[in-house]
Amino acid sequence: MLAEESETNPSQNDPDRWGHSLTNLGELLVGCLDASGARSVAEVGAYAGDLTGLLLDWAAGVGGQVIAIEPTPHPNLAALSERRPELDLIREPSHEALRHISLPDAVIIDGDHNYFTVSGELGIVGERAPGAEIPLLMFHDIGWPHGRRDAYWDPGRVPDEHRQPTDSRPLLFPGEPGLADEGMLMYTSAVREGGPGNGVLTALEDFLEGRPDLRLATVPAFFGFGIVWHRDASGASALSELIKPWDRHPVLERLEANRVHHLATSLGRETSLTQARAELEDLRSENASLEEQRAAAEAELAGLRARSLAQERVLRALLHSGGLRLADRLSALRHPGRGWSWPGRVRSALGEDSHDPPEPT
Repeated sequence: MLAEESETNPSQNDPDRWGHSLTNLGELLVGCLDASGARSVAEVGAYAGDLTGLLLDWAAGVGGQVIAIEPTPHPNLAALSERRPELDLIREPSHEALRHISLPDAVIIDGDHNYFTVSGELGIVGERAPGAEIPLLMFHDIGWPHGRRDAYWDPGRVPDEHRQPTDSRPLLFPGEPGLADEGMLMYTSAVREGGPGNGVLTALEDFLEGRPDLRLATVPAFFGFGIVWHRDASGASALSELIKPWDRHPVLERLEANRVHHLATSLGRETSLTQARAELEDLRSENASLEEQRAAAEAELAGLRARSLAQERVLRALLHSGGLRLADRLSALRHPGRGWSWPGRVRSALGEDSHDPPEPT
């Protein structure tokens, strides 16, 4: 599905209804751009371009500019950049791109969801635009699960000393600070929630510490939407009025808590069902292997029985053979007092009663 087709239906690229795209908050996001008077925006972490298409349509209406920063763009985003030449697609990590691009009026931070990356992005923007000239900043995933828990799309890009202990296939559940037995299966994430240097919201709060002129509003919906602006910025009053009804709204908080609980529960059951199906398939494969072994054993047993019957027929033929009796008499003459006979030996081999004692050694 192409990015621009998702504008009117955020679920186009989200069939399981996670609500993972910022397009779910598109009306508020575009409203913030308009209220602040922005004419240019950089999107950090464009990935497949779901939000990028919406931003391009916004830019077309205001004569604005869109920059997408994505080191490994999804084919949909690459195709979008080819169809929409007004899109400036920068295939670099955010820490590199933000150092050299012309800072836009607004920056959307929705890239790698970990403290090191987000702190670096904010640090670069803050150094390049101190004071009231700082761009309007908008953030995704400041709520559960990444608000207080690092996730690493590519752990190798984060220095060891700045990386939390991780699990490559963690199961996360709201309210469980560690790893859960059932829950949402995520990509590489910290094994523990909370603590210093851990999570997107933690990085944002640390950036805001000592900066009283910057205001933070949070919308607790669709994994958390954050907005930061300077109190003296142009459009600050309009922005404040727009976002005030949504900021930390307790009803939204309860709705989001309920949503992620049921989402994690549903996905946890789905994961368990998938694992059970895999185990069942393993058992079926093991059973098929055992059936093959049983069939091979039965075939071998049938062969042994056939050989046994053939040997029995030979022995019975010998038992009634005049040649055997003649050989037995000749043997008796050569070995007088031997105490056994060849016919007796044959009957013993056939499992029939024989009064002959065992052959002497």
